[in-house]
Amino acid sequence: MDALTAFLAEYWPHVTALASLGIGAAAAIHAAMNKSDVRAAIAWVGVILMSPLVGPVLYLVAGINRIRHDQLSIQRSRSIKDYVNHARRPFTDVASRAGPQFASLRVLCDRISRFPLHDGNRITLLDSGDEAYPAMIDAIDGAQHCIALQTYIFDHDRIGLRFAEALRAAHQRGVRIRVLIDAIGSKYSHPPIIRLLLRNGIRAELFMTNPLGLRMPYANLRSHRKILFVDGHLGFTGGMNIREGFMASLAGSHATHDTHFRIEGPVATQLFAVFANDWEFTTRERLPIEEWCVTSPDVPAPHVPARCVRSSPDRFIAASHNVLLGALAVAQRHVRIQSPYFLPDQILMGALNTAARRGIQVDIVIPGRNNLRLVNYAMTAQLDQVLAGGCRIWRSRSTFNHSKLLTIDGGWSYVGSSNLDPRSLRLNFELDMEVYDPQLAGQIEARIDREIADAEAVTRESLAAIPFIKRLRNRVIWLASPYL
Repeated sequence: MDALTAFLAEYWPHVTALASLGIGAAAAIHAAMNKSDVRAAIAWVGVILMSPLVGPVLYLVAGINRIRHDQLSIQRSRSIKDYVNHARRPFTDVASRAGPQFASLRVLCDRISRFPLHDGNRITLLDSGDEAYPAMIDAIDGAQHCIALQTYIFDHDRIGLRFAEALRAAHQRGVRIRVLIDAIGSKYSHPPIIRLLLRNGIRAELFMTNPLGLRMPYANLRSHRKILFVDGHLGFTGGMNIREGFMASLAGSHATHDTHFRIEGPVATQLFAVFANDWEFTTRERLPIEEWCVTSPDVPAPHVPARCVRSSPDRFIAASHNVLLGALAVAQRHVRIQSPYFLPDQILMGALNTAARRGIQVDIVIPGRNNLRLVNYAMTAQLDQVLAGGCRIWRSRSTFNHSKLLTIDGGWSYVGSSNLDPRSLRLNFELDMEVYDPQLAGQIEARIDREIADAEAVTRESLAAIPFIKRLRNRVIWLASPYL
């Protein structure tokens, strides 16, 4: 031992150098062999080689996808089959509902989603927290059998406490409850509300909390999904977290806008299927379909065809990305997009520009003031590439809008939790919904058009007028856009 101590005392710089080179080489080889995106592989190999000590640590924390692809995919495929409604035939006649151009898109989504497209859904658009939260709390208050709630952020604030109290009362009535909150999202407020839920006897868990035994959440691989499922037939989903900043009645004129959806019908069961898979992955507890989906009351008209599309860093990686590419390919007249974080990769940007060059009017609404400053810088840095193809970009003058909305030709809508950025489309667990219905598309188009009517058009001239030092800053931040 004395000889080893003396050796290390004299040669520790050499030992450290050799160890760092060995660890760096191992990390670089792992990145090169396991990253499917060449840009991500190059970036991580570069970070590791340029910083042999710090780089491998960063890669270990933020760069490795520790989702066990085979086990998780088999588990999810097995479970989803149990939740698909085999008694109801899939809906195929989207041409008569939404337009003939959507027939091929329906086939594409059949192969991407693996959820069947079902008619018989009633979908109601809810405007921000002032409409969505009361409807969700009313559903919890009326629950008699079961409640499943999943969200990215569940703040310990005035609206969060209302949800917690409604869940406590439901638990006392004997309602079966499961709550799943993302481990990073849980830290947005202090103390985390999960402590209150657990004290009230509610079964609540954090998603992705324990990499390599460390008491820290994953830097990536976040569950960004928003799901509320009640009594086997009623669901809510969209882009909204649970926090009082989405309510004008609480946050005043600075309230964040968003869009959520109330769902009755087969798609509500698909929401539960996604929740049940995430819950089983987190806790190893299986939620039997026969115990959670026991009621199916008649759904009032109008009925619309819809289905869920889930994306995640496993077998369903880039699912939403592929749906978006397919939707842009079939567009014939008008594409409307509203996104708070608009950072499309080169493939998606190429699809947008190709649509515009085909003569399709492509309108993209982004916030004038973003809640994430670095994301806003990166967004601004690449807007000229989108304008070059003929797309129109609008910066909203209203308060920050967190909605994720897309419509094609007044007949098809794509809504949910996915942002148009690399993190959302590749690293996060996301949940979206496609709807073939002119009425809902018209509602969403009207919302986007109202934003455009009071928005500022972004032009190549206005981008060129930005001072050079700020344009340089934006481009430097843009280099890190895959990780923002």
